[in-house]
Amino acid sequence: MRVESGPIEGVLLFVPTPHRDERGLFTRTFDAALAASHGLDPASFVQDSQSRTVAGGLRGLHGRSGAGEAKLVRCARGAVHDVLVDARPGSPTYGRRMSVVLDDESFVHLYVPPGLLHGYQALTEADVCYRIDREHDPAEDLSVRYDDPDLAIAWPLPVTAVSRRDLQAESWRRLRARLEG
Repeated sequence: MRVESGPIEGVLLFVPTPHRDERGLFTRTFDAALAASHGLDPASFVQDSQSRTVAGGLRGLHGRSGAGEAKLVRCARGAVHDVLVDARPGSPTYGRRMSVVLDDESFVHLYVPPGLLHGYQALTEADVCYRIDREHDPAEDLSVRYDDPDLAIAWPLPVTAVSRRDLQAESWRRLRARLEG
């Protein structure tokens, strides 16, 4: 497994090497020593979650206020177009967006540091697994509309399903004003 830095400060991609043979494949999905060698505390991850999303379905853009939350994200089945937005006002990459395809072929894991907005669109029916460093507190939820004109995120497929919460999310401009306030 190798580790690559993303274009947003603090974002890491953990890229495993799947071993394939006539039986199928085997791959490492987490390596505590490797995570620690890149400044992550493996013991800090306290919750694992999984979502299943229909093809074209979209989740996000979500974040947390307060101390934020760090997460390791991977796609266990199918494929997703994963998007991050840096929502940390003091960050040198504040406001920058990035995307990466996570799938069940490459098994890339995405480390999302605290303070980023995260969302994805399922390119196929997909299962996404999250390892999170804080218990969820709904009072700290942040949401920005997936189709916000200031972010202008190019989602690869027509959106087939979005939650009511995500449809009612605030604008990037409004969240920025609150964060910078």
